[in-house]
Amino acid sequence: MVVVTGTKKRFFSLFFSFSVKRCARTHPYRGMKTNNKYKNNVFTMLFSEPALLRELYCALDGVSLPPDVPVTINTLENVLFMGQYNDISFEIGGKLVVLVEHQSTINPNMALRLLMYIGRVYEKIIDGNKLYSKNPVLIPQPEFFVLYNGADPFPDQEIYRLSGSFEKLKGLGIAENDTPALELLVRVININEGRNQDIVDRCKELADYSTLVAKIRYYLKKYNNLEEAIKKAVIYCKKHGILVEFLKLHAAEVLSMLMTEWNLDDAIAVARKESREDLKLEIARNLLAEGSSFEFVQKITGLDLNTLNDLQEGL
Repeated sequence: MVVVTGTKKRFFSLFFSFSVKRCARTHPYRGMKTNNKYKNNVFTMLFSEPALLRELYCALDGVSLPPDVPVTINTLENVLFMGQYNDISFEIGGKLVVLVEHQSTINPNMALRLLMYIGRVYEKIIDGNKLYSKNPVLIPQPEFFVLYNGADPFPDQEIYRLSGSFEKLKGLGIAENDTPALELLVRVININEGRNQDIVDRCKELADYSTLVAKIRYYLKKYNNLEEAIKKAVIYCKKHGILVEFLKLHAAEVLSMLMTEWNLDDAIAVARKESREDLKLEIARNLLAEGSSFEFVQKITGLDLNTLNDLQEGL
């Protein structure tokens, strides 16, 4: 893990001439506040204003909204639910509720997670007493988006379905229902640079964010140093008019959050790799215990002979 302290951190802050006074009063980033009580990352911090969320939704859904339709943020701030935090949730005109999750790793469980989130959102915006009324309670229609910008290959778009997580009924002798009693569709959109350009072009902040991430990856590959890569990427963005005011206003916070996000992604990747290795060892141990040959076990698991010898001695 890279830690930014002392002279380097002061240099970074001074380099960007952090000054709120320079920001125009009408700029959309003016007055933007961060909330350290819940998960904060550069993406959620960037899209923390109603006007920017309106632009983001219109870009994602390819629609135009009347300028007088209100956008109200109702993100599940300060609420840790099932070990996860909600990224972005907002209402549009009281008729639509939109949940947006930003992911740098592929997660096929997003439909299930968003089901849990939307329940909490409805609990937050609906008067529970009305549930016992004789009159039907009208609720905003939901829409779900996952914006993916990880390094692993992923198509431009994909639909995740909650029904994909359902257990099959074949073992019970019951026919599968073509129309499940509960369904939730999540539109997963790849926002990496050069992907879904028609969507990205409709929202400047989304395009700028994609460029920032792409440049960090480029410089990380070039210098093999995360801190240096982030600095170079931000310098590039400032020079080319990308997220300029946002970076001026939140230079130190952006640096800290990007360092944390990238290190967290690395930690997740390592954990997954270790998990796969543990699984291989467990499979090899079981096969050896059943008398399988080293050649067969090596073919199945890919483990080297020294590792297999150690496992055999431990049995």
